[in-house]
Order: sequence, then structure tokens, then C-alpha cells
Amino acid sequence: MKYRRKLFSTKDIYDLGPTDDLFVKAIRENCEFQYGNCEAYKKILDLEGFSPERLNKIEDLSDLPFIPTAVFKKNRIFTISERKMAFKATSSGTSGSFSKIGFEFSAAWCALKMSLRVTSNRKLISLRPCNYIVFGYKPNRHNKTGVSKTAFLTTMLAPSLSRTYALLYRNGKYEPDLEGVINAIVKYSKRRAPVRFMGFPSYIFFVMKMMEDRGLKVQLPKGSKIMMGGGWKQFYAEEVDKSIFYDLAKRIMGVDDDDIVEFYGAVEHPVLYCDCRNHHFHVPVYSRVLIRDTHSLKPVPNNTPGLVNLITPISYATPILSVMPDDLGILHDGKECGCGCTSPYLEILGRVGLKDIKTCAAGAADILNANGGNI
Repeated sequence: MKYRRKLFSTKDIYDLGPTDDLFVKAIRENCEFQYGNCEAYKKILDLEGFSPERLNKIEDLSDLPFIPTAVFKKNRIFTISERKMAFKATSSGTSGSFSKIGFEFSAAWCALKMSLRVTSNRKLISLRPCNYIVFGYKPNRHNKTGVSKTAFLTTMLAPSLSRTYALLYRNGKYEPDLEGVINAIVKYSKRRAPVRFMGFPSYIFFVMKMMEDRGLKVQLPKGSKIMMGGGWKQFYAEEVDKSIFYDLAKRIMGVDDDDIVEFYGAVEHPVLYCDCRNHHFHVPVYSRVLIRDTHSLKPVPNNTPGLVNLITPISYATPILSVMPDDLGILHDGKECGCGCTSPYLEILGRVGLKDIKTCAAGAADILNANGGNI
């Protein structure tokens, strides 16, 4: 695990080139561990005729078999005992099923260092107290989703004076309380402390539209920020262009474009992608991103749309080295952004269904089912 430790201690988090060799060594190190300790993962690699020894240079990452995140939603795949895990996180389960991903203590430490570096780079860490409005789930012992954990941890980037949640747990389920959120926005706008929003962009947008329809506008205190993550989920049909969102935030709450920050990630790929000042998701050193052709599944050149393949060595507890979410995307050359960051940046175009991912690791589900679906 020494190579992973070195990788997650890298100071320049967007200088990919010098870390290519270290990244490959960290992936190979993890792959060897998974191959020797997770029978299901070993069978998947054997099915594809792949062995960890084939990972020697950055180009070899494209040969590492990937697993669709849908496989994790239907199967529990753990490489170490659950008793030895620091914690487990689940996906939101909007499709009716959810992933459960385990993290050992060393992975949790790596994730903490990563999060501090990424958020510090975006100047999100502050000692100035603020009021938080979380457009997500209010913590509850029944809720173990990764997005709720992330949202709560984000409220620690600056000291919290208060936390108002948009989704409250009532009568055994979560219900939106957008009226309560609007009241909180109006109340906090009259105070001196900044307001920080965190959570699903859909709910933030719906609240701003409700305020606009009522002719209600506020000027939030200087230093207020809108931080978004989790995507539009089941509200994908209502998703609007980012420029419309930013314009509405300025008109309704007085929040400038520079103070809007978006995150991208997944429980099955727990790497924190934070947009730059031009709102692009540059790839950090902790991961690599491949875009694959929708038919051949071969990697395609930059600036070509295809299926997103995410790679990271962060966790040993679950074999999530190379996963494929249900996202279509484009990987752009970093120099196209204009923010000064040379790392390639990922643009998410939309989502695809499981039936559209004809993966070479399609046998993974059969292997897992044969092992009882709980490895």
C-alpha cells in the first residue's frame, strides 16, 4: 500500500504527468491485493485473461477490466472483513437498488487528505463561521448514503452556526421541506454571517424558481457560496443549462458565478472532483479517466464522446479500481479550459441505461450470482 500512500500525499494535485508511474504502481499494488483476496474479482480478471502483472505503464490501464457500477448495486462485493472496515457508504438508490462500498482505515485517511487538498485548492476552507443550508438528507441513523455523509462533512469546511436541511425524515421516509428552506434563506440574508448551500442542484434550483415566482429576492452576505453535488438524479428531465442556474442565483440571491462550486463523484468511485473557476472538472492525480467507444468499448481520443471509465486505487476493502458509471462524457485537453490547469477535464453529457453498457466484464454479474451475490 506504500504507492497509494505516496500518491495521496502528492502536493500538486493536478499535475498528472509526473505521477503517471506512481499511479500505475498504486493500481497494480491494489490489483494484486484484490486478485489474491477477492475470489469474485479474481474470477472476473481470469475471465478476461488479465493478470496484475500486465500493469506496467499508464497505457496499460485501458486493459484493466472495468466493472459497471450497476453490478455493485445488485451485489455486495467485499475484499476484507466488514469488521475491519472503517466505514461503509451506500449510493442514493434512486433506481430502487443501491451500492454498498467498504473502506478500510487507511483508505479513509487517504480520502481525508484528498478532500482537504481539493477543497483548499478551491479556497473553500475558511475560519469564518457561516449558516449552512443543506439541500440533501438530514442525518438519521437509517440513512447511510454516501451523499448524506459528504454533505455533512462539507459543512465542516467552515465553522457552522446552524444547519437547515431540505429533506427531513418524517414518518419513516424523507420529505422535502422547501418552504422551511426559503424561510431560512430570508432569515439568514438579514444577518452578517455568510450562507453556504450544499447539496443536490435540483432542489437548489427549485427553491430559487419558487422565490422568483413569488417575486422574492434577497442579497446574501458577502462570502456566501453555493456548493453542489449529487447530480439531478430523478429530476434529470428538469435539468437546466448551467448558465441559466448561475444567472438565477445572481438575480435571486446575489451569489456571483465565482462563488458557485460543483462537485462530481460516486460512491463506487470516491474521488472528489471539484470544478475550477471556469466550472470544469479537471482530473486530479488520485484518479484517471478513460472515455470508451459506446460500441467497441475501446478508448477514444480526447474531445470524443463516449462511456465514462473511472480508475482509482483508493480502496482495498472493495474492488473498485476501474468502474463504469452510467454516464456519457467527453475528456477535454486541459489547455482548452483557460483556467491555467493543464490536467484534462471531464464533461458529463448525460446518462445511459444498463442495457447500453455492453461490457467485456458482463460475466461479472453471473460470477457474483454463482457465489451468492455477497462476496
